[in-house]
Amino acid sequence: MIAGAVLWATESRPDAAPTRVLPDGCLDLLWSSRAGLLVAGPDRTAYLSLSRQGERWRGVRLPPGLGPAVFGVPADELRDRRVPLDALWGRTALRLADQLGASPTAADLATVAADRLARVGGADPLGPRVAALLAAGATVTATAAEVGLGPRALHRRSQALFGYGPKTLARILRLRRALALAGRGVGLAEVAACAGYADQAHFTRDARDLAGVTPTTLLAR
Repeated sequence: MIAGAVLWATESRPDAAPTRVLPDGCLDLLWSSRAGLLVAGPDRTAYLSLSRQGERWRGVRLPPGLGPAVFGVPADELRDRRVPLDALWGRTALRLADQLGASPTAADLATVAADRLARVGGADPLGPRVAALLAAGATVTATAAEVGLGPRALHRRSQALFGYGPKTLARILRLRRALALAGRGVGLAEVAACAGYADQAHFTRDARDLAGVTPTTLLAR
């Protein structure tokens, strides 16, 4: 199992509303009962996922920075995209689909990702370091200094690892940090201050830009 990976499974109900998937700098290995094996690239803004009635989904969300090693392509080539796995792995993906059968589990997908990661010798260690620093609220400048890279080099490496530069990743991770605080009952003004926003209005604008709705709407889901 890959440390930090998130496994999930859903089945679409007749009355299901579109699911708003917030950006997180991650890549996912997915299986759909309708579409088969897919890869979800890193999104810059919220992705609205609408399934057909009865469609079953299984997925493993890889921690930020690990996806490129698993799938064999830079993250920015998959940014804002959902692509069939065979577009990346060719016949290997077709054989894998046969091996997994008609109803793989999320754990099956996680095993596929872990085996692939082991086969390529692991992920670039820079990814988890950068993601952890930015998730904790470090500035891009401080992060670059901590990992020993100049701003341009960090931007280039981040594009390949996360699908976007460190400033965009920092904004995305700040929003997720703020929503986690708000979900624990902290008031929005205090959340904004703790998460590093200039004020509550700044928090709201960022949520609208990245998620398409206000923090209040996100918390009401």
